[in-house]
Amino acid sequence: MSNYTKEIDAVASVCSANSTWSAINPESAARMRLQNRFHTGLDIAKYTAKIMREDMAAYDADSAQYTQSLGCWHGFIGQQKMISIKKHLQTTSKRYLYLSGWMVAALRSDFGPLPDQSMHEKTAVSSLIEELYTFLRQADARELDLLFTDLDAARDAGDKAKAAEIQAKIDNFETHVVPIVADIDAGFGNPEATYLLAKRMIEAGACCIQIENQVSDEKQCGHQDGKVTVPHSDFLAKINAVRYAFLELGVDDGVIVARTDSLGAGLTKQIAVTNEPGDLGDLYNAFLDGDYVESASDIQNGDVVIKANGKLLKPKRLASGLFQFKKDTGVDRVVLDCITSLQNGADLLWIETEKPHVGQIADMVNRIREVVPNAKLVYNNSPSFNWTLNFRQQVFDIWSEEGKDVSAYDRAKLMSEEYDATELALAADERIRTFQADASREAGIFHHLITLPTYHTAALSTDNLAKGYFADQGMLAYVKGVQRQEIRQGIACVKHQNMAGSDIGDNHKEYFAGEAALKAGGKDNTMNQF
Repeated sequence: MSNYTKEIDAVASVCSANSTWSAINPESAARMRLQNRFHTGLDIAKYTAKIMREDMAAYDADSAQYTQSLGCWHGFIGQQKMISIKKHLQTTSKRYLYLSGWMVAALRSDFGPLPDQSMHEKTAVSSLIEELYTFLRQADARELDLLFTDLDAARDAGDKAKAAEIQAKIDNFETHVVPIVADIDAGFGNPEATYLLAKRMIEAGACCIQIENQVSDEKQCGHQDGKVTVPHSDFLAKINAVRYAFLELGVDDGVIVARTDSLGAGLTKQIAVTNEPGDLGDLYNAFLDGDYVESASDIQNGDVVIKANGKLLKPKRLASGLFQFKKDTGVDRVVLDCITSLQNGADLLWIETEKPHVGQIADMVNRIREVVPNAKLVYNNSPSFNWTLNFRQQVFDIWSEEGKDVSAYDRAKLMSEEYDATELALAADERIRTFQADASREAGIFHHLITLPTYHTAALSTDNLAKGYFADQGMLAYVKGVQRQEIRQGIACVKHQNMAGSDIGDNHKEYFAGEAALKAGGKDNTMNQF
């Protein structure tokens, strides 16, 4: 017996026990049940956590089995991504969504556009998670509704083979609901604040929370200057807070991504507490820049002095009150951060880098894996990088080292359009194309994401439309550049009424009122033109 038939029989059994429910069609109710598989955000979090854990195990067995996601700032955008993936690739397997704190700050705050400094309302993050899953569940309902309509048509035509084929699709339906890697920034306050927000995010459906080791009140975008990190004990307390939130809510296999910004962070707000040489606090403080004190006369009013390496050290403190790390210690601090996080509750790592370079990432990961062999990364394929220039310069440098003639190229001007069709540019593009596969194989990257893709695609497509529409193209700019492409490429949104649930509503009207239903999808509906 098929799953579809079992669901119908289950509803029929309930209805038969209630004599006054004779107007209820068990098959219609069963369809509504199938269209609403996930009742709460916790149902989603438990379901998607299991998916992530299985994907992590698959990656450990074969690094070619990496996962991907794209950032989104609206539920509709996340929905369309998953619909497109199912349309083109027939499965959502190993494809997730990313929730970017940057995009929440820039696009979702009541204060208006804000920089990525955790100044936005923290509940905007959990609200977006809930919104994303609302739209993904609606995508399920819509696609199943289309299958139910096709099933009815096949039955009406007496085509048993077609009806069986469609019912098999219903039985094997793959949901659009996928894991979301959700950005909690630096935790929005102390560990208790982190715990409370983590709970809201998990209750909204998050199975994976990413947290960074910057201070909450000085938090900066990972690709900007002025980043300030915290001692390991502070960061681990917040990792623990997130884990407690997962466990309290019964999401026992929830995933925590520990992000380190130490590669680009040269400052710390506080000196770590240390109880004995070689402990975590002592290791953190060992990176502080400063001068050793020989006598009391070396100490000025307001100076801080600590014991390090058996001597008295006066750390350099800036006018802001922040302390400075020694130059060129970023990589060593990243390695220590990552090992410490993995040994104390984190599941995955995120190393924020200044460029997309497989060799640079691999060098750090190989050192981490000497201590934690199965260390895995989430990596930001960031739009903050100039990918074209970076990879053209990488190829230029490789060719130079190999002795290849590069005299036809100016390394500083490789972004120029004049190079677009050159051998070097084509070689760079191939490296960009294979970057994710190469980095997953060589640098331990389990999950690749682009933080802000739809921020940029929305700007680009809007610019292209406005450029023609408000100039001399008028409606042709929209028709040629948008609607005609939707029709040619089979974009579901060309039927925007259907996309918003009009046909689902019509079917519900028929369930509820039978032949008396007043439906919107009749012969005069202009959607029929498509």
